[in-house]
Amino acid sequence: MKTHKSFKQELILTKEQRKLFSQAAGSCRYIWNQWLAFKKEKWEKEKKKITRFELDKKLTSLKKEKDWLYLVPSQALQQVNKDLDQAFKNFFLGRGYPNFKKKGVNDSFRLPQGISLESALSRRVGQLKLPKFGIVKFIKTREIEGDIKNATISRKCDKWFISINCEIEIDIKKKINSNPIGIDRGIKIFAACSNKTNIQGMSPLKKYLAKLKKLQKKLSKKKRYSSNRLKIIKKIQKAHHCIKNIRKDYLHKITSQLSKNHGLVVLEKLKICNMSKSAKGTIKNPGKNIKAKSGLNRSILDQGWHMFQIFLEYKMKLNGGEVIYVNPKNTSIKCSRCKHISSENRKSQASFECINCGFQENADYNASLNILAEGLSVVACGVETLVSTKKQELEMRKPVLV
Repeated sequence: MKTHKSFKQELILTKEQRKLFSQAAGSCRYIWNQWLAFKKEKWEKEKKKITRFELDKKLTSLKKEKDWLYLVPSQALQQVNKDLDQAFKNFFLGRGYPNFKKKGVNDSFRLPQGISLESALSRRVGQLKLPKFGIVKFIKTREIEGDIKNATISRKCDKWFISINCEIEIDIKKKINSNPIGIDRGIKIFAACSNKTNIQGMSPLKKYLAKLKKLQKKLSKKKRYSSNRLKIIKKIQKAHHCIKNIRKDYLHKITSQLSKNHGLVVLEKLKICNMSKSAKGTIKNPGKNIKAKSGLNRSILDQGWHMFQIFLEYKMKLNGGEVIYVNPKNTSIKCSRCKHISSENRKSQASFECINCGFQENADYNASLNILAEGLSVVACGVETLVSTKKQELEMRKPVLV
């Protein structure tokens, strides 16, 4: 089976290369903003859609007016037209209108072809040849496999990174739902598993919260657009970048272990966006326990539940396993032994005692057993998932013409 795999590496750049990369990111940002404004104006005035091919033609004429656009690889600028076209396709699917880009925020550009891997200088330093940029060094954290298809270069915390997308061929051995496991996600215990193992959560934001508060307080006292203010902003960005890396590293380790040891993983289909919504309410109907709810929201997002799902899905697929989602309704108040459902079964957050059969167990472990049972019933019935997608739900609601 052929699949795509990305390898993200930190670049080692000279002063000249840093300047060229900044110019490339700035030029791509300029093209994006120009075409977005142009498409918006055409639609508002003439109700006319501008295709990507029309933008490609306009790009050649714009390059004649702006000589500095010739310093950037033409492929990178053409890729902006493709990205903007895809952004509008996503908008029509209901994923939000494209935004104008700001300087210093998510600076990046993509090279769709012409990238080649050169011989490494040492065990830790590799080399890549990029069109119009020449030989570029990078810190080699792992070996790059497969055929290089494209590369995305981005800037984070004054450091440049390259994400190399490669096509690799892998041999997937189907596990046929071997060693199934049900997982109940939580705050105190990140994942309570049906095999009686508990995976403790990593809360990196909680550790950095005091430091971030101090930096935010300093930032509020600095004069706007001053160099001291920019220094504090960079420190805040660095802290958030560190938090993100800690979370991703921990989730990668957990999901790798689960995907290697289990052929079937059953999870609840949680609506994380709804679960982490603010409780402020409106002026007419203000919310209650706002402070407690905001703390809960922060804890849910800090655990990285959605990121955990994404990592687990693609790793299970690569290892020949499967992830199944089940309806979370009543999983925490249902007895895993006699299947009796009652809110009185859940005596507290941690303990579960069935009022029907007297079964006592840890509440999270009991929920994981229910989740696993639901998942196995789905597999037995031959249904892919109990939780239908929004698209399927809308199709079901449509009137049937007889």
